[in-house]
Amino acid sequence: MSSPSDRHPRRPAPPGRHRPSVTLQFIFVGVLLLTAFLLLIAFGSVKLHQQAMRTLVGERDERAAAMIAAALDEQLRHRAVLVQTSALQADNVESAAGIRSQIPAYATDFDLGMAIFSPSGETLAFNGEADLWSTRGDGIWATTLSEIVANGGPEPAFTTVPGADSTADSVVFVAVRGPEDRVVVGAFSLKSIADAIFPEALDYASRSSALLADAQGQSIYFAGDMGGPEEEAMAPILRQALEEKRATAFLDAGRGEYVAAFSAVDATDWLLLLVEPWKDVTNPYLRTTLAAPLVLAPVMLLALIALWFGVRKIVRPLRSLEAKAAALAWGQYEPIEEPVGGIAEIQRLQAELMHLASKVRAAQQNLRSYIGAITAGQEEERKRLARELHDETLQSLIALNQRTQLVQLEANDPSVVIALEEIQGLISESIANLRRFVKALRPMYLEDLGLVTALDMLARETEAIAGMQATFQSTGPQRRFPPAVELALYRMAQETLSNVVRHANAQHVHLIAQFTPSNFILTIEDDGRGFVVPDNPAEFARRGHFGLLGLQERAELINAELTVVSPPGEGTQVTIKVSVDPDRE
Repeated sequence: MSSPSDRHPRRPAPPGRHRPSVTLQFIFVGVLLLTAFLLLIAFGSVKLHQQAMRTLVGERDERAAAMIAAALDEQLRHRAVLVQTSALQADNVESAAGIRSQIPAYATDFDLGMAIFSPSGETLAFNGEADLWSTRGDGIWATTLSEIVANGGPEPAFTTVPGADSTADSVVFVAVRGPEDRVVVGAFSLKSIADAIFPEALDYASRSSALLADAQGQSIYFAGDMGGPEEEAMAPILRQALEEKRATAFLDAGRGEYVAAFSAVDATDWLLLLVEPWKDVTNPYLRTTLAAPLVLAPVMLLALIALWFGVRKIVRPLRSLEAKAAALAWGQYEPIEEPVGGIAEIQRLQAELMHLASKVRAAQQNLRSYIGAITAGQEEERKRLARELHDETLQSLIALNQRTQLVQLEANDPSVVIALEEIQGLISESIANLRRFVKALRPMYLEDLGLVTALDMLARETEAIAGMQATFQSTGPQRRFPPAVELALYRMAQETLSNVVRHANAQHVHLIAQFTPSNFILTIEDDGRGFVVPDNPAEFARRGHFGLLGLQERAELINAELTVVSPPGEGTQVTIKVSVDPDRE
């Protein structure tokens, strides 16, 4: 068998130490899962609500943008029809005076006037100042008019001249070439028709902004005097709109999220952009309802606080009290007096246990005295019986054996000699058994040579009788103990070895006696099949472990600490620890 230094030490688990109960784990996990589930539902519903709100707002702004674009388209087509009609009438008039007479009837829809040009670009008639309608020289629109006259066709064509800055008005030209190649051009400010459409259309959202842009993405009209995003803020939104080409989008322009709706004006290449801040879409009551799930945060916090309070003030004190009660079952009375805290009910329960422990301790002391007296009487009776067996029965058997030898020498009949030899063998065997019984009843080595020698001889006798390998090892400076203590330790070792021989089915058993300045530790280890050790000494008798019960009682008589570790299939380790007064010889 390997020595203890070659084996990994097995530290016995303290009594009463258990894993958290399944119920506690279920409650803890259940509270967390329920709280997480509620938060998931709450914030998930908020997320779905926000998505639904975005869809509704996007559809609303998309319809508004389409409505504004349709109104603009109607106004532009109306002016296109007027110009086209004027072009047809102007071709039927030959004189200049007749041509000029066609203009006043339509001037009210063109606040900047109308003009009729010849195929070569010469101004035939106009309404307004002459330098505005000249295609020659340095006129304001000279270059633009020249291109319009040169490129005009039979279908109305729109040309937009953006303002010089965001405050300047944009000008829109409508040109149609008649049958005689005369080109009729009408001019009007974009503001004249947009101001009549946008405020009414944007009345539903007081913080909306609208932007008209041409095909190049240049702003030609902006309605931002209602508190919405300014024109500079809408520029990046417009670029994203041109890139993504979506009817509705939620875009971030750097100063927050905006709801953007896009619509094209069919009569021209204009793009209408309608923008409003997302935070202004929802009113304060709606934002309050969106924040309602946050009420669950304090609920979750209260649940966690309640769980923490339950664990700290109820569960932990109860587990501590359970461990102390388990220690009390093993005869340790000091731990139960240490306060465990917790709620008042747990403290009262501990007080009742302390009161019960004091009664049990007093009863146990009386019982211990009684058991001690019985044990002492038992040992005295063993000594008396061993002395009588040794002095009378053993001596009689020895004398009988000697007489048998004498008769054997005088006998002449061979059959009688054989019978006497058989009788002598039986007598010798009885003498050997009787001597072994006497040694068991009265360990003479213990009285004469001390505990270490007695334990060594006990190991040798066990090896000789049981046929298993039994070894003994002693460490530390040896010393003697009171006779009652040595006898109890010897009897405990004797009982343990007897259990190993009868029940363990072991091949090796090892005894270790460790002497330290403050303790004496006796360890008995075997490599047998092991067994399930009861958690409570009260279970020893009920489960039939009477040997363990005897060990526990003897340990209590000498104030020793008994520890039994026996994992099934891994052998058994019995440890007996006795505190020693270092000042005592």
